[in-house]
Amino acid sequence: MINLKGIFSAIAVLACVTSSAQDTVSVSEFGLKPGTRENAVLLVQKALEKCMTKHNPVLLFPKGRYDFWPQYAVEKMYYESNTDVIPLRRCAILIENMNNLTVDCGGSEFIFHDRIQPFTVDHSSDIVIRNVSIDWDIPLTAQAEITDVQENYIDISINVLESPYIIENDKLVFTGEGWKSSWNGVMEFEHDSRLITPRTGDPGCLGDGWQDYKAQDLGYGLVRLNYNFIRKPARGNYLVLRHSARDHAGTFITGSKNVTILNMNMYHNAGLGILSQYSENLTFRNVSCVPDPAKNRILSGHDDGFHYSNCKGRIVVDSCRFLALMDDPINVHGTCVRIMERQDDRTMVCKFMHNQSIGFEWARAGEKIGFIENEAMNTISQGTVESFKAISPEVFEISFREPVSPAVTVGDALENLTWTPDVNIRNSFFGSNRARGILMTTPGKVIIENNVFESSGSAILIAGDANGWYESGAVTDVLITHNTFRDPCMTSMYQFCEGIISIFPEIPKPEFNKPFHRNIRIENNEFHPYDFPILFAKSVDGLSFTGNRLIRSTKYQPFHHSKTSFTLENCLNVTIKGNTFEGDILGKNISLVNTPRKQLKLDKQQKLTIE
Repeated sequence: MINLKGIFSAIAVLACVTSSAQDTVSVSEFGLKPGTRENAVLLVQKALEKCMTKHNPVLLFPKGRYDFWPQYAVEKMYYESNTDVIPLRRCAILIENMNNLTVDCGGSEFIFHDRIQPFTVDHSSDIVIRNVSIDWDIPLTAQAEITDVQENYIDISINVLESPYIIENDKLVFTGEGWKSSWNGVMEFEHDSRLITPRTGDPGCLGDGWQDYKAQDLGYGLVRLNYNFIRKPARGNYLVLRHSARDHAGTFITGSKNVTILNMNMYHNAGLGILSQYSENLTFRNVSCVPDPAKNRILSGHDDGFHYSNCKGRIVVDSCRFLALMDDPINVHGTCVRIMERQDDRTMVCKFMHNQSIGFEWARAGEKIGFIENEAMNTISQGTVESFKAISPEVFEISFREPVSPAVTVGDALENLTWTPDVNIRNSFFGSNRARGILMTTPGKVIIENNVFESSGSAILIAGDANGWYESGAVTDVLITHNTFRDPCMTSMYQFCEGIISIFPEIPKPEFNKPFHRNIRIENNEFHPYDFPILFAKSVDGLSFTGNRLIRSTKYQPFHHSKTSFTLENCLNVTIKGNTFEGDILGKNISLVNTPRKQLKLDKQQKLTIE
C-alpha cells in the first residue's frame, strides 16, 4: 500500500525547505566578506534591496567582523525622542517599509565608525534582528585610570589608540573619526567591583568647579589635571570622561510594529541604546547593554539602554542585562504638550516643551487625548482627535470631534492616551548605572518580575509630569514582584531618588483627594537596604507593600537625607502588611505627609512606628 500521508508530508517539508532557501539572502552574494575591514554599508543596502523582492526574507551574515562607516549611509531627517536635534541622521542599516524580514547576523561583530546609527527600523512590521554585537573601535565616550591623586592635581592614564586626544587651551579634548569634542562630564567606577563609586551621583565624583582644571601633557597617554578638586577620587579607580553629543540611537524603531530583537550585545552607542517611538508590540530578549569585557571597557552606553517614547501594544523585556550606562536602563513614557492658544471650542495650538522631544506627529484622527491641569496634574476631561497639523517642529494645531470643556485653558497640558503600552519586564539584571534602574510612566498594565537590581540610584522610579520633562503617563496597574534589590541600590543621589522604589510625580500643588497614580502593588520581593529609605510614594491611590523580605546590609555607610523607611505623601488606601525584617533595619518607621492615619492598613507584627 502506498503511504500517501508520508508522501504528502515529505512534499510539504521539501516545499518549506525550498521556500526558505528562496527567501534567504546572504551578504556574501554581494561580495561582502567578514574580517576585511571594508565599509559594509553599500553592500548591505544592496542585500536589503534584494530582500524586498522576497516574500519572507532572511538576510544572513556569515559570522565575523563587519565594519560600517558613514560613507554611503542613508541620511534622513528624524526627530528622535530625548535626543539632540540635528539636520540628518546617518543610518548604517536602514530597514524601511519592509515586512516579515529577519536579519540574522550569525553572531557577528558589527563595528561602527564616527557618528552613525547602526540599525533603523522605519514604518516596517514583523521585523526580527538577532545574533549581533554592536561596538565602536574609537568609542564616543572616553575612560582613564587614575594613577596619582594629590592635593592640587590628579594624574590619569588614557588608552590613546582607543581614545585619541589633544590638549587645547589647557583642556582635554578628544578626537575621533571626523569629530572633536570637549570633555564635559565625569563618573568614577571602582577598580575591582566596576561599580559606580558610592556618593558620586549628580554632585559628581570631582565636586563642584572641576571644569576649571588645566590639563598638562606628561607623555604618551599620561595627563595631569591641575586643580584642587573638592572631592578626590581614589587612585586605581577609573574615570569615565563624557564628551560629544546624544545624536544617534544604537537602534531606532519608529512607526513600526511587531519588532523583535534577540541576542544582541550593545557594547556602545552614540546616544540612547534602543529608542522606540510611535511603535507597537516590541520584544527584546537576551539583549545586553554592557561594556565589552574583552576590551577592558568600563562604560557601555552613552545614555539610556531601552527608551520607549509614545509606544502602544505590548512591550516585553526578557533576560536582558544593563551595566555601566550613563543614564537609566529602561525608560517608558509618553510626551505631554502645552496648550498655547484656544482658537475655538474644538481647536488648539500646542507646543512641545522639551528641546529634545519635538517634531513628532503627535496625534492622528480618532486617537484619545487627555486634558491635564498641570498644577495638580488632574485629568479634566478627554477628547477624540479630528485632525493634526504641524506648524513648526515645536508647534502644532490640533482639532477635536467634540467641543473641549471650557475648564481646559491655556497653560494646561495634553497627553495622548492611545499611545500607551502594557509592559512586562522580567528575568533581567540592572547593574550599576549612572542613574536609576527602571523609569515607568504608562497607564497600561505593568509587571516587573524576577529581576535583580544594583542601580546606583533608585531601582524603580514611577514618575510623570507636565511641567519639566513633560513625560506623561499616570500609572493605573503596576505589579512589582519577586525581584531582588541588592545593596548597591541608592548608593548615590540622582534626581527623584527618594527610596529604593520611588514614586515621585512632579506635582506642583497636589490635591489630597485626587491622587495622580493608582493601583501599585509591591509584593514578595527581597530588599537589602543599608540606608533608611525603602519606599517613597507621592500621590497614589491604592498602594500595597506586602510579603516582602528586608535584610539589613552593612556594606555601605548610610548617607541619605531621609531617615524614614516608608514615606507616604498625599496617598490613599495604603497597605503595609506581612513583611519580614531581618537584622537592624534602619528606621523601621513610616512618615505620613498629608496622609491621614486611617488611610494606612498596618499589622502589628512588623513593629513599625508611625511619625
